[in-house]
Formats: sequence, structure tokens, C-alpha cells
Amino acid sequence: MPEMPEVETVRRTLTPLIVGKTIKKVVLWYPKIVATDHKKFIKELPGKRVLKIDRYAKYLLIRLSDNLTIVSHLRMEGKYHLTTSDAPKDKHDHVEFIFTDQTALRYNDVRKFGRMQLILTGTERQVTGIGKLGPEPNSIEFSSDYFIKALSRKKKNIKNVLLDQTTVAGLGNIYVDETLWQSGIHPLSAANKIPSEKAKELWQNINQTIKIATKKRGTTVHTYLDANGNVGGYQEMLKVYGHAGEPCAKCGTELEKIKVSGRGTTFCPHCQVVY
Repeated sequence: MPEMPEVETVRRTLTPLIVGKTIKKVVLWYPKIVATDHKKFIKELPGKRVLKIDRYAKYLLIRLSDNLTIVSHLRMEGKYHLTTSDAPKDKHDHVEFIFTDQTALRYNDVRKFGRMQLILTGTERQVTGIGKLGPEPNSIEFSSDYFIKALSRKKKNIKNVLLDQTTVAGLGNIYVDETLWQSGIHPLSAANKIPSEKAKELWQNINQTIKIATKKRGTTVHTYLDANGNVGGYQEMLKVYGHAGEPCAKCGTELEKIKVSGRGTTFCPHCQVVY
């Protein structure tokens, strides 16, 4: 699933491709991708100009004229690509935005899990899942004091706390495994049992890892591509995710893989302490 660095990379690469263009027509080959009224989506978008693209956590917010926003969540394998309106349709293309210059933005999603919503700009926290999210890494709201206090109130294991998006938004399986390994914290540790100094170390590693991964244009381990069709670069820096059975880069112990709430989780049994 694309996480915060990947979605930010999509935003950055998509912006120069479509900002300033005017939508001429919308085609829904698989209407269920649109979670709001399908007829309204098709009827209201023609004539609207793309003003800019914002992002919060894993959500893209495509800002349009007339105070409208398309909120897009890529989920597992969603991706955008710019083509022409007469280009052959790929079997996994599900939504098409045809612009007045005859270019077309297509949304491609093998699993069809991604979703779009058409909303009034500024209401995203009231009418979409964004309202339930915690602060992003490297934001003013995501302070070390906030994070330490938030963990002290959570009895669930730390892996689940970091994945549930309410304590910190934008992390997924890849960056949770990496930052827990960097911090020496076992993924099954009770969040409220982690010492404050360790929680602060984890906070620092989350911020730093997200910053570096964004600079590296995200992580490609399965199908993630940016809007230009390019892979990310952070996969070359992964130390635990995807390396089960290999020696730990710190101590040489064989990395183990378990399931935590159904999610594959790789860790070092020697370096990562259970709290």
C-alpha cells in the first residue's frame, strides 16, 4: 500500500501534469471507485479547472475551481497516469478525466480498492476519513511530547498503534517495521509500557525515515509507481521489511517474520526488546 512518502511523490509528479488543465469529460468504467454520487461526479466535473493538488497522510486532494475537491485514496495499488483520450484502455483503468487539450488522466487499480469522493473544498475533515486521522510526521502537531503522551494511553501493541492512523497518520507496514527496528522496539510491545526515552527515539526515527523516504521518492517493493511511471528509491535502504531470514544489519541475528493482526511483520529477535 502506498504510504505517506509514496503519496507525496505522486502529488509532486502529478502536479505539473494536470494543474491548470480544464476537465472536458469524465468516464467511469468502474463506478464503485467513486464513493459519492456517480451521476453528480460525471455531471459536475466538466468545466472545472485543476487549481492544485494537496495531500494529507495517504490522501490526495485534487483542488478544483468552483470550490470542489476530489479526495483520492490509492489504497493497495491505485496509480495515476497521463495519456491521450484516444489511447487504448488498459483493463485496469477504471476512471478517466479527459481535459480540453485532449490529454487524459487515468486512474488504474488492479484490485479496485481505491476510492474517490467529490466534496466541497474545506469539508474533508467533516465528510471523509481524514477527520479521524492523527497528525503527520514532521508536523508541528506531531511533537515528541504529544507522541509520548499518546503512547502512554494505548494498551495495544505498538505495531497496531502505529498502523491505525489515529496516533500518527501516514505510516504503513513498511515504515512501521523499519522504524521499530531502528528504535530497538519489538512490534508486540505494549505501547504504554515503552519507556519515554525509547518513545522519543521512535518519534525521531519516524520523522527521519519519512523525510528520507520522501526524498528518495518512496519505496517500490511491489507495484508502486509515481505519476510518471517511475519506481521509488528507498527500497534500497530497507533493513528489515522484505528481509526475513537474512542477518540483522546490526547484530547478525536472523530476522524473523510473524503476523500481527494479519500483517506480515519482520523484526530482529535480539535487537528489538519486548516492553
